[in-house]
Amino acid sequence: MNLLNRIHEKKILVIGDVMLDTYYTGEVRRISPEAPVPVFRKMTEQSVPGGAANVAANLAAANQSVSVLSVTGKDEAGERLRSRLSDMGVACDMVLPLKACTTEKIRFIAENNQQVMRLDNEVTDGISDEVCTELLGLLEARVDEFDIVVLSDYGKGLLTYDFTQGVIRLAKVHGKRTLVDVKGSDAGKYAGAFLVKPNLLELHDMTKMPVKTDEEIITSSNALRDICGADYILTTCGGRGMVLVGGKKPIFVDADDHEVFDVTGAGDTALAYLAAALANGCSVRRSVEVANHAAGLQVTKAGTAAIGLREVSEVMLKAEADVSNKVLDRRSASKLRELAAGKKIVFTNGCFDILHVGHIRYLRQASRLGDMLVVGLNSDASVRRLKGEGRPINSENDRAELLASLEFVDYIVVFEEDTPYELIKQVQPDVLVKGGDYAPENVVGKDLVEARGGKLVLIDFVEGKSTTGIIHKIRNEDDDE
Repeated sequence: MNLLNRIHEKKILVIGDVMLDTYYTGEVRRISPEAPVPVFRKMTEQSVPGGAANVAANLAAANQSVSVLSVTGKDEAGERLRSRLSDMGVACDMVLPLKACTTEKIRFIAENNQQVMRLDNEVTDGISDEVCTELLGLLEARVDEFDIVVLSDYGKGLLTYDFTQGVIRLAKVHGKRTLVDVKGSDAGKYAGAFLVKPNLLELHDMTKMPVKTDEEIITSSNALRDICGADYILTTCGGRGMVLVGGKKPIFVDADDHEVFDVTGAGDTALAYLAAALANGCSVRRSVEVANHAAGLQVTKAGTAAIGLREVSEVMLKAEADVSNKVLDRRSASKLRELAAGKKIVFTNGCFDILHVGHIRYLRQASRLGDMLVVGLNSDASVRRLKGEGRPINSENDRAELLASLEFVDYIVVFEEDTPYELIKQVQPDVLVKGGDYAPENVVGKDLVEARGGKLVLIDFVEGKSTTGIIHKIRNEDDDE
């Protein structure tokens, strides 16, 4: 799925607890002489949108038109937060400076990204009835502008029961779906939402049911769905991925296999991409897959960060091409041009029946001509037609696996035809490589590559190194015996 072609700009409203995430980076070199505590020496400072504001930032990174409905304090932190969001293209005209202070989380980060301490500056009292009425009035006046409404509850006082229910009811009256990232144990607060997204702890707190096994998660999710009257429950399970309940049968989406660097903001990123995909007409299941990939990228980054649409698109293309296995089918090969956006693809082909030093040097040299080396590999039937009965010596699966073990070979695609012409048409390489024994005018696919502005490169083979020679040598030695 190429998100770059599928996800277009939609208008999305984010309602929730916005905050400022501030990072002090520095070093700890000594213990204070005044008390047995480490002395943190601040070196740099950075502030980024957090909480619901991070959801908005990720939506903006996904090329969506985003507005935020929330409150901040009348303070410098609130000004910085609104400024950061505005710089990202997020509309803040419905962010009202009404609270005593803006919620700010200050993290002290020492060497090796180790968090030494976190300082929270916040007031979590629920908004007054007057503020609730004012905000609902703003929403009612503008709700028809938006394609979808997202609620991000961080328990900082904005999403009270009355305000949350007021938002969901207004959205439903105007035919807008609501997606809710929940907080706390009051499931009734989210009644009527289209989709409710708890984590495992929140699912347990809301249902008072066990959530250790897959079966327990499904049972609890169905119970929460009944309590909320929601169409879907999407439970995030950390490293286990996500579970979607609400369709014909539960859907388990495994987490991407990434090294986890920092889980901060992963839920925000998932919610943002879920909303972007749904607003663009993707199915709920497909939208969950998009959200899962986006969250997987988030955990590889330090701190709160917005994940760009191109990043998610690339990781999805890689997942669908199964890059953990370099051997691609023809359908996946057709996506390589998209996968290699901005990169130079080098293509060569051959039987590579008995892999030898000549092949190794040839392929290594070919790989240096661009960013990605794709090898077209003749199938067993194709080799037999070219080389005669008794060939290949090694099966196409064995030959492909051997090629895949070479670090400078990026992908292998087996083709059944006698020539790789159709495969070259699919891959659209920038550089076509063949052996020096070929005359340029006889190289298959040269016209396709040059029509795209690419080039043909001929590489000399290593003298005296060939599969045929190896076979003759083995057979002669056998005859001598």
